[in-house]
Amino acid sequence: MQIHESAENYLETILMLQQKNGSVRSIDIANELDFSKPSVSVAMKNLRNNGYIEMDRSGLITLLPSGREIAERTYEKHKILSQCLIALGVDAQVAAEDACRIEHVISAESFQAIKDHVNGRMSNRD
Repeated sequence: MQIHESAENYLETILMLQQKNGSVRSIDIANELDFSKPSVSVAMKNLRNNGYIEMDRSGLITLLPSGREIAERTYEKHKILSQCLIALGVDAQVAAEDACRIEHVISAESFQAIKDHVNGRMSNRD
């Protein structure tokens, strides 16, 4: 299934905010991403219509299983790619920004190879 980069970013942000704050509203996403409230509202409507999120009457946003799976996969890529770049000597802020771009275009095969390499290196240190 193909999903747009912006949807991946929104889903990843929802996941990160849920982990950090416990609950998420559209205003939290707007503040985190520095986007306008109307832009976030349109995005949330699209994510809801595509079955990625639910929003209750009070505006609390919950990831549905399909949205959570995309968010977790995207966030995992972000964390591992950031760590790799930092380990190579890239500034943490630059690494995070670059990882955010790379996470959307890297193939599953290449990411798995990087992940295997990182995990192999870690287990060799034990």
